[in-house]
Order: sequence, then C-alpha cells, then structure tokens
Amino acid sequence: MKRVSSHMANRDVQYNLRTQESRFNKAQNQMGSQRRIQSLRDDPLAAGHLVRYQSYSNRLNTFEHNAQIITDSYSVSEGYVNQSLQLMHRVRELAVQGANGTYTPEDLKNMSTEVDELLKELVLNANATGPDGTSLFAGTRSNTTAFDIVYGSVEGSGDMLITSVNYNGNVESKNIEVDEGQYLETTASGSRIFWAEQQALYSMRDATSYIVPEDSVISVDGKQIKLKAGDNVYAIIAKINDSGAAVKANLDPVTNGLTLRTTDARQLWLEDLNGGNTLNELGLIKDSSQRPPNNINPTANLSGGSLFDSVIALRNAMLVGDQEAIGGRVLGAIDQGISSLTGNLAESGAKFERAEQNLARISNEIVKVDGMISREGDLDITQAITDLKMLDYVQQATMSTAAKMYKNTLLDYVK
Repeated sequence: MKRVSSHMANRDVQYNLRTQESRFNKAQNQMGSQRRIQSLRDDPLAAGHLVRYQSYSNRLNTFEHNAQIITDSYSVSEGYVNQSLQLMHRVRELAVQGANGTYTPEDLKNMSTEVDELLKELVLNANATGPDGTSLFAGTRSNTTAFDIVYGSVEGSGDMLITSVNYNGNVESKNIEVDEGQYLETTASGSRIFWAEQQALYSMRDATSYIVPEDSVISVDGKQIKLKAGDNVYAIIAKINDSGAAVKANLDPVTNGLTLRTTDARQLWLEDLNGGNTLNELGLIKDSSQRPPNNINPTANLSGGSLFDSVIALRNAMLVGDQEAIGGRVLGAIDQGISSLTGNLAESGAKFERAEQNLARISNEIVKVDGMISREGDLDITQAITDLKMLDYVQQATMSTAAKMYKNTLLDYVK
C-alpha cells in the first residue's frame, strides 16, 4: 500500500526528473562515443561477444603485421638469391669458355680477373642486410656478418686474393606466428643457400666397439639427439637417421668409422651439447670449445664445398692455365652449385607466395571481424538521434508540468 501525503507529488516529480536525466546522459554518452554499450549491464550477451571479437581482432592485426614483415623479408632475400644465380650463370659461361682449349694461359689469366670480381659480388650478396640492418643469411645470428673473408697469396697472382669464405652464422631458424599455432620462418641459413655440393664427413677412428659412457645430447644440423648410456654406434646411427635432420649416418665398411653425409647441398653442423663428448670421441669434431662449423676434427676426411669454393677453384685454375681442371672437377662443382641455388630460389619464392596468400587471407578476415564488432557494439546513429530528441522532449514536458504544479514562489509570501 502506498501512503498518500503532501510530499508524495514532489518526490515523484523529483524521481522522474532524475530518471529522465540519467537516460538523457546515457544517450548523450552513446552519441559522444558512438558505442551502444557503455557498461556490461547494458547488454551482457552482446558485451561478451564484443570482448571476444575485439580480442580476436587484436590478434589478427598482430598476425597481419607479422605476415607483412615476413613478406618484406622474403622479397628482399629473394632478390639477392636471384642476383647470385645470375652471377653463377656468368661464372659457368666463363668456365665453359676456359675449358674449350682455344684460349692461351695468358687469356685464361685475364679471364680470371672477371671471375674474381664475380666472386666479390657473390660474397657481397651473401653478406647482404635487410631494411632493418640485420644479416639476411646468418640464421638467428642476424647481428653478425654472415660470411668471413680470408685473403692470401694465390699461385699465378701477385695480389692478395680471397682464398676462403667461412660461414659465421648458424643453422637455427626464427619463426613468427602468422595464425593461431601457425608459424613461418623469417631467417635463412647461408650454409645451405650458398652451398654447392652435398657434404660428407668420414671418421678415421674404428667405432665398432664404442659405447656411450653416460646420457648425453648431440646436435646434428640443428636437431638435438638424446643418447643413452650404453648406446653403441649402431644405436647412434639409427637415432641420427630417425631424427629428421638432413643428414644420414652409416658405418664405413673399410675403416669402420662413422660417416655422415648431408641429403642435399648444405654444410654439416655438428656439436656436442651439455658437456657431452660423443662426436669428439668418434673422431668427427674437435672438443666442445670449438664452435661449428669450424670444429671438424682434422683427422677426419671432409668433402663438399660451397659456391665460393667452386668460384675460387675456377679462378685459381685459370691463373695457372689448368684447362683440364676447369672442364672437369670445377665445372661439375659449378653446375651443382647452380642447381642447388635454383632449388633454394624456388623454395624462397614458394615461401614468399605463401606469405602473400596468408597476408591476403588475414586482411580479409580482419574486415569480417570488424563487421562483427560493429554489429555488436556500434551505435545506430539515426535511432540514437531520434531517442535523444524524444528524451529531450520528455524532460522538457516533465519540467513544464512540475513548474505548473508548484507555481508559487517566495515572492508570493512577501507582503
């Protein structure tokens, strides 16, 4: 039961005025922010959807940015690889000309000058940096120069020339997330891209009686392989072959030494981890104080060189007029290098295309999610203006009615 008193009308008017002011202020806030939901209780279900949509939109924007970075990186690195391929084609032309037997030793020596300049340009491409100043082909050691150049004297030349080019990066890769749980590589290993031949390592130590003394870990081509105490050489071979590394192991039937061979053109990357000494005891690498790839045991036999090695061999053969070497071993190494570089260029192009497709898909998805966010949270401006005007009219009518109900003022009581 509601009690009727002299104050009831005033309280009702004041209550209704405050209610109208609250609704009017809410409508004004919605107009100012252009958002329909000002607090969770305005529409709990839509607010829940809106929070999830906005979170997903933020992740998509991050994925789009990552995909754009990867696309730019692939675009730049692909240009350098393609230019290197053109350089190698020119090197091959010079090798074929030098092997046909029509040029004199003096002619070959003159041709070696161009080969040496092409070598310098090839090294320059391998040490290229991206727009952010980091090395493109040094793996995750992107703040270092990918390849170190060693100069020395060469037979047939009175100048100091490049005698070797050593890889200074690593084989690790850095991945960036471009979708939920999906990653793309952003780094490239120069020990693979600029390698010409499959590399093989032959240990001269008899491994038939070798037993792993304690649990240890070895790294083969960046893959960590766990060894158990008591494993023999056959168990080690099986674990290497099953590791997924691009390296196959076997036991040499003549020397009974462990042999490792890459499955494609790349440099071997071997390392004993966590204080282990297995690869060192098998005669494959030096002690753990040496960093790969410059830790190969000097007693082991190593074959397979890089693009730089093949170009250096061509230049040196031209300097001494060795046409037989040019037309045989050197030309064969150059052909393998061109084939490997072509495959790496195709792989880089495929990754670039995938990154572009991923970027296009994410951009399209962002548009769809923005539409969902707009549907749940954006304000209908036409309806909001109409409601705001109606609330204004109601407030004015309420105040007008109240003024007529309480028209007496203080002046009415002044005598």
